[in-house]
Amino acid sequence: MDDGRNSPDLGGKVAVVTGASRGVGRGIALALGEAGATVYVTGRSSRTGERTEDMPGTVEDTAEEVTRRGGKGIALRCDHGVAADNTALAERVESDHGRLDLLVNNAWGGYERSAEVRFDAPFWEQPLWRYELFEASLRGQYDVTRKLVRLMLPQRSGLVVGISFSDGDIYLGQVGYDVFKSAADRMCRGMAADLRKRGVAAVSLHPGFVRTERVEAAWEAMGSGPASVVHSPEYVGRAVAALLTDPDVMERSGQVLSTGDLAAEYGFTDVDGRRPPAFRLEGRMSLATRMHRLNKVVSASTDAAR
Repeated sequence: MDDGRNSPDLGGKVAVVTGASRGVGRGIALALGEAGATVYVTGRSSRTGERTEDMPGTVEDTAEEVTRRGGKGIALRCDHGVAADNTALAERVESDHGRLDLLVNNAWGGYERSAEVRFDAPFWEQPLWRYELFEASLRGQYDVTRKLVRLMLPQRSGLVVGISFSDGDIYLGQVGYDVFKSAADRMCRGMAADLRKRGVAAVSLHPGFVRTERVEAAWEAMGSGPASVVHSPEYVGRAVAALLTDPDVMERSGQVLSTGDLAAEYGFTDVDGRRPPAFRLEGRMSLATRMHRLNKVVSASTDAAR
């Protein structure tokens, strides 16, 4: 562990992080584990079955690393688009602990199959399956939240964090993507309103430009330009940990928050000691175009390696 991050103590806290086999979800789970939390790691990629898009990382890998870092990692293969899987997850947490302190809604299948059709193609050229991936991702977040939040209500405390991204009135460059990312923020706001009198907070958290496995694969081709704003997945996890231990977190309930802004406010840093600022879309390149170019580089790199 590096210095200067003001590590909180999450010993005794129980968390669920969805979509945590890799990427941002994995980073959040590891940061929570470093702080001593028990973390249920969920996702579709498992050693006992398929891995989404044959990418590295499984729920078992992440759970073991959570435990190695000082927490307790529990791996559960779970497709959050399947209602029965969400029900089984809620029943497992209730059976094991009878309570829940934190739910991080990170699972998002909307980037899958990106090589098949341009991610930033105009809406009339977009296949319906892409819209349905977005829709299923948001529906999964709604379903797992309504089932797990019931474990927070008796204790009159808890935190729901939705991982999303939007940039005010700036169009993200793809109709379905823009609609569903905005809807994710709006969903957190509505949940916060319903939960306010029950002592449970709900916020939407926006990472910056995260150096995930997908970005890592394209790093050399991207060059050094993004280096000043790119941050590790664990930077997002440190933001979540800071929020969970904030005694005044209810004052933030319903808000859209930025990882970079929270780092400056709470005083934590990324794993390399830097403190990347909040990510804002600048210039004329939309987020969808950035993702499309990134996916092209990753696909080219993967094909070359075969």
